[in-house]
Amino acid sequence: MLAAEGAAGVEPQLERHRTELTGYCYRMLGSAFEAEDAVQETMVRAWRGLDRFEGRSALRSWLYRIATNVCLDMLSGSQRRARPMDLTSVATASSSLGPPLPETAWIGPAPDSRVVTEDGDPAELAAQRESVRLAFVAALQHLAPRQRAVLILREVLAWKASEVAELLDTTVASVNSALQRARATIAASGISATDPVRPLDEEQRALLARYVDAFERYDLDSLTSLLHEDATLSMPPYSLWMRGHADIRQWFLGTGIGCCGSRLIPTVANGSPAFGQYRPASDGGHEPWALQVVEVSGGRITALNSFLDTARLFPLFGLPARLDPVDPLAAR
Repeated sequence: MLAAEGAAGVEPQLERHRTELTGYCYRMLGSAFEAEDAVQETMVRAWRGLDRFEGRSALRSWLYRIATNVCLDMLSGSQRRARPMDLTSVATASSSLGPPLPETAWIGPAPDSRVVTEDGDPAELAAQRESVRLAFVAALQHLAPRQRAVLILREVLAWKASEVAELLDTTVASVNSALQRARATIAASGISATDPVRPLDEEQRALLARYVDAFERYDLDSLTSLLHEDATLSMPPYSLWMRGHADIRQWFLGTGIGCCGSRLIPTVANGSPAFGQYRPASDGGHEPWALQVVEVSGGRITALNSFLDTARLFPLFGLPARLDPVDPLAAR
């Protein structure tokens, strides 16, 4: 039994599964913060149950069983998390922001480092990144919790139907039926786990470099030329979102004019390029304003997702609390 190995021997065995469990819980819950809470509770329950674990199933399967039960408990009675485009119709640049909604209403971003394992072949890593995309995680929220677990375990993690049935204490027929219903729901959303996400190549890096340059210079003609004609802009915790060059450009020149003079610090979120956006401060430095998750397809930017809860998100992503003023002499 694991308990016989002692704490020093057991802890590394549990910890090596933390990232993949966090990724699983994030897909289930739609929140990086709730996912980390769920994994911590999973580890606590695992520690407490070590004396009952006799190794008849693999440690990994046992941890997934615990994590699934934790997530199902957390999802009991909770509302479905969503993206702005799931809640309201498209707005215009002249529309009012409206009141912010609580954090529990939104699909939140997650750092790749917390939800995507570093090991594995390139195909496995690509599949992990595809399955944490904002759109796919949002589509998962349309599923009943047990269907959600079945789809993730079968389609994303490639478990056998018999393994999922054992984990959920049900039959293979029940698992196959749940998977069929889940696939139909996901298909109706227009999102699939196999939609390709290209690794960053030179073309995409050049596109992102042009985006950063245009945004920091606040050259909106150059910026909008990088956007797909149907590109979207959203700003959780507000439900307002808009689509298209004209409204996005007008927004940045109107309500969003405070973004002029911003600086962008690169990071990665949900398998996509992302940036910490810092607006100018009165002392010449820059203060956190948004975490931008940038979706790219076909050589154009298709979505700018700006998450404004910087007090929680910037520490999660390891982004600086502020940017100090730049000494013009040192910058030469």
